[in-house]
Amino acid sequence: MDDFLRLSASTARFSYGAPRAFSFGDDGRLLWFLRSTGPTDAFDSLWVLDTTTGAETRLADPRELCPEPGALPDAERRLRERTRLVAAGIGSYALSGDGLRAVFALYGRLYGVTAAGDGKPEEIPAAGPAVDPRPNADGSRTAYVCDDALYIAPGGRVSPGDGARWGLAEFAAAEEFGRSRGHWWSPDGVTLLAARVDESALQRRYFADPAHPELPAEDFAYPEAGGPNADVQLWVLREDEAGGPARIRLDWDAETYPYVSDAGWESAGEILLTVQDRLQQNVLLLSADPATGRTTELSRTTHPHWVDPDLPGTPARLADGRMLTAADTGGGAARALAVDGRLLTGDDIQVRGVAGVHQDRLLIVAGLRDPAEQQVLLLDPTTGELTPVADGPGVHTVSASAGTLLLTSADADGVRRTVRTPDGREFTPADLSQPLPYRTEPLLERVTERGIPTALVLPRDHVPGRKLPVLMDSYGGPGMQDVTADPRRWQLRQWWADQGFAVVTVDNRGTPYVSPSYTHAMYRGFSEVTLDDQVAALHALAARHGDLDLGRVGVRGWSYGGYLAAMAVLRRPDVFHAAAAGAAPTDFRHYDTAYTERYLGLPQEHPDVYERDSLIPDAPGLSRPLLLITGLADDNVHPSHTLRLSQALTDAGRPHQLLALPGVTHMTPGGTREKLMALELEFFRRELA
Repeated sequence: MDDFLRLSASTARFSYGAPRAFSFGDDGRLLWFLRSTGPTDAFDSLWVLDTTTGAETRLADPRELCPEPGALPDAERRLRERTRLVAAGIGSYALSGDGLRAVFALYGRLYGVTAAGDGKPEEIPAAGPAVDPRPNADGSRTAYVCDDALYIAPGGRVSPGDGARWGLAEFAAAEEFGRSRGHWWSPDGVTLLAARVDESALQRRYFADPAHPELPAEDFAYPEAGGPNADVQLWVLREDEAGGPARIRLDWDAETYPYVSDAGWESAGEILLTVQDRLQQNVLLLSADPATGRTTELSRTTHPHWVDPDLPGTPARLADGRMLTAADTGGGAARALAVDGRLLTGDDIQVRGVAGVHQDRLLIVAGLRDPAEQQVLLLDPTTGELTPVADGPGVHTVSASAGTLLLTSADADGVRRTVRTPDGREFTPADLSQPLPYRTEPLLERVTERGIPTALVLPRDHVPGRKLPVLMDSYGGPGMQDVTADPRRWQLRQWWADQGFAVVTVDNRGTPYVSPSYTHAMYRGFSEVTLDDQVAALHALAARHGDLDLGRVGVRGWSYGGYLAAMAVLRRPDVFHAAAAGAAPTDFRHYDTAYTERYLGLPQEHPDVYERDSLIPDAPGLSRPLLLITGLADDNVHPSHTLRLSQALTDAGRPHQLLALPGVTHMTPGGTREKLMALELEFFRRELA
């Protein structure tokens, strides 16, 4: 590898040493976060920043607590994969209700630490390898999961031994709905709300490591499109007056609404949960009485295609009792907010999330101008009036507590984090990460009559008039925006450009943040929309930039981007001349229920859609060089996707290359991505010469 790739690998793509996982405590006085000691240190420690002084204190160092790290429990390892966590050490933590105490798991052992006093972590006795600890309101008790059972310390097991998994999110919730937890303390710290997950009806997925044939295969339950989902229930667990366990099941129509995409407690002790039907066209916000389990519908959001899940903070109840929900403006022109069904925002703003309440107004993140940018705004929940908080060029995000804000801004100059207190003081949490090695300023343009967002990255030493081979590097799938003003998105692409390519990235229809109608254009079909827009955008850019050589076009990608890359050379060899396809879901009949059925429907009801979007029937037509890559430990896009396509190509006598990586997961950790980039570079230089 060259110097840049070695630097990228050793710094986890310039992320080690950067503060992350921020949480406010003690009404905004404390800001908790995780950070390692520098750009090549993978082990995150737990820190707290006092917003009255700006002083930072390290409260827990994983190497002091566990000088010889052990193995992660399987449940935590899979949870880290679901949340795309690459750091070692303390992966996550949870705060008590008052925000003065944190608990965390470290290689299966439990620890707690307070922000006051000597700040020394103490180990919490656990029944065995522990996962996802959560303290109650005052930090006196900690709930955690061990061997699929829910425990409390001090105390013992609180879930029944009924063969189900208690206290953890199922695969669909963690991977596709952003709900990575499965138990919640009540505000009074006495009662637990817990998920019960029965996966007995699901098929098993197996992973054998061919590099270690002496080891047994690993397996886990996987919800494949068209097949059964996990049976998810929510239960209230508490001690009755006699001191014994009392269990009450929450009652809703789980057969019609099987997905629990969110759950938790309100301050008054009421439970709120968000449930969805299988095709995610109806989303209900329910309140539940913890004493009886009875539920009441508070709001209902519907869409003829699917209700977009990417609007954090909704649905929710405002302080005055009104319901805040997501909505689309007329014709699907903009993602909007509504209060009791009345639109608060219009076509001129694309709302992306609600971060809370600040100065009696809603604190929101939204796009005001180009989809590549994101602003932070205050929104009056009665009048709809907008007040900018952070609206300069770039991508801005925010979190808030009791009048204190944490603003993060990313633009061509880098990434900055600022704590802003109610009295106007500002602090900057120290960032110990490797500075980005170069300033990247991709040419961001909207092309074709559809206004497709695109980016063009040229070599830093490019001389106008010199023809360049083109490398298409896009994700292209739903839920993921590639074309953004965040500089971290362009470091690896600038490296590709500096190897002598014009790197083109396209956010085709189906990707988020342009408009709801733009996103929903992918309904009942991935392949045609994705490929048509990629080709149209490429040709539009080439018409504007004459240095793009359309006679030498390569395409690369991972996950859905790998699907796009393989599809490009299989179906449009007249446009694309070589492809490197990593972790490609080659047949969505074998991908998960929640993601696939949201966009394509049930395979039993729409077999033509699934057949049209499968790449397996295209195998006999391959006429361009194709490099297939898969990690043999990938539990998201199982390696069988790539191997099925490879087998179909072999059966059809079509030459191709296959790179199967033992022990590598979907995240390609430990510098694997950079090693693959070096191999891909050799491939494209040879095939596009």
